[in-house]
Amino acid sequence: MPSARRSAELAHPRPRPAPRRTEMSTLSADALPATARAGNSMATRWLLNIGHAIDHMFLLIFATAVTTIASDFQVARWEDLMPYSVAAFFFFGVGSLPAGRLGDHWGRRNMMLVFFFGMGAAALLVSAVQSPWQMALALALLGCFASIYHPVGIPMLVQGALRPGWTIGINGLVGNLGVAVAAVATGFLVKYFGWRMAFAVPGVICLLIGLVFALVATREQGAPAKKKATSKPPPGVSMARLFLVMTMAATSGSLLFNFSTNSNFELLTDRLRGILQDPAQIGLLLAAVYAVASLTQLLVGNLIDRVALKPLYGSIIAAQAVLLALSMLVEGWLFFAALFFFMTMIFGAIPFTDAMVVRFVDDSMRSRVSGMRMAVSFGASSIAVWLIGPVVKQAGFTALLGLMAATSVVTLLTLSQLPSTPAPGRRSDQA
Repeated sequence: MPSARRSAELAHPRPRPAPRRTEMSTLSADALPATARAGNSMATRWLLNIGHAIDHMFLLIFATAVTTIASDFQVARWEDLMPYSVAAFFFFGVGSLPAGRLGDHWGRRNMMLVFFFGMGAAALLVSAVQSPWQMALALALLGCFASIYHPVGIPMLVQGALRPGWTIGINGLVGNLGVAVAAVATGFLVKYFGWRMAFAVPGVICLLIGLVFALVATREQGAPAKKKATSKPPPGVSMARLFLVMTMAATSGSLLFNFSTNSNFELLTDRLRGILQDPAQIGLLLAAVYAVASLTQLLVGNLIDRVALKPLYGSIIAAQAVLLALSMLVEGWLFFAALFFFMTMIFGAIPFTDAMVVRFVDDSMRSRVSGMRMAVSFGASSIAVWLIGPVVKQAGFTALLGLMAATSVVTLLTLSQLPSTPAPGRRSDQA
């Protein structure tokens, strides 16, 4: 009889119970088909990370070279030229909305190809402009293409990642190395070859990277929006509330990032007056600050996979506010030390905006949610670029630092409304 029972079991095997579905599954591995995971090869992931560096670098070339550009265009003060770059950051924000929708419905690989080729072509166009208004239009076009990366590139990168916090941390590190490269490479190119080459050389490199991406990135099996949802928000928390908190936190964080990265070159030049004035050397100092501060994102990304999100995020923002307030009181090398520490905290906060999306939003709609969030936050934060010139001209850099400290406090207040969630389980898997 046992053999007969065994034969019957083989002929009619019992169905296995479906795996339990957890509320926070989005923070670990997404329940994606093997084809979706296979699409993100090591080469593709690194090209996506490099794309993040390109995104940040290209948007900061103008701010780094603005003094030289103002002289070339016969504009008396660099502060008077800064408002011409506002359109770039405005479209960097509002362009995220259609970019995110196209990423989910047309495909993320297709949109990243548009990103690489569009950024390269726009940078070459900027290098050829002959007036401030031509500069404004060319930078606006650059901002349109730059808007693609965050709602498309990052969701493509974390798709199927087993350790999304770590993946986001690496991506943030590489992205902000782009900020460092903008400082040092632009300073070098401006000094020895002129500001036009500071746009043209990166533009050509970006076009070449786009060709490599087209060759190595696997074609998607289907648009993300067509896939079945595999996760949901925590119980008792509405998607509307999550979206509001994420958007407000991202807006204040983006304001702070734009205030700092677009003013640091001139700010450091002012605070080191009489000590150091060479643009290339100032660029090297900033590059060193950005490179070391960017390493914070690896630590933060690792912690995101292991500890509760809300208290970790809040601690870093609180440190930002204190350090920015202290920086108002010092000058010279003491200010350089203060700048190093507050930029460490600013960069350390960057992974959280994407971590919130990964934790609370299903992959099938991440590009759209990211696009909507960024359209508001980046669009609103473009005001920071417009404010830098007038604020510094009328009240000085100390007032700007005070405004940045207040922005950190607003971010901290916003985070008090973020849902408290348990720490994700510890995992040994690699992203």
